[in-house]
Amino acid sequence: MGYAMSDRRLPRMLHVLVHMHLLGGTETSETIAKMLNTNPVVVRRTMAALRQKGIVTSMGGRSGGWRLAKPASALTVEEVYDALQAGSAFSIGLSDNHGACPVACSVNQFLDKAMVNAEEALREAFRGATIADLAAAFR
Repeated sequence: MGYAMSDRRLPRMLHVLVHMHLLGGTETSETIAKMLNTNPVVVRRTMAALRQKGIVTSMGGRSGGWRLAKPASALTVEEVYDALQAGSAFSIGLSDNHGACPVACSVNQFLDKAMVNAEEALREAFRGATIADLAAAFR
């Protein structure tokens, strides 16, 4: 039995963004990399995706680094998810080698509908939570 690889960017970036909110300042890629036990290059690449979506800003120089682009109370988990996610959160692939079989078609229809419904529920939960909410739950 094989398992799909897990994409851990969302929980890791939410972790970083909550810390940034709680600390209230600018964090360097090196500081964030230590927090996540990863390489600063990986941090810069991931944070750049967040910057493109207006979630964080960056400044160069001695006092440079990353900071939230807007208040934590205005930044939803869904926005972070959308900045990092390419496609569905679900990695279940539909069967494509039995297109003429009515059973395979029925199974595919069921799975497709279930995943669409699950994705909508997931997005609703993400839309209803902000970085400030996650920080408040910590406190």
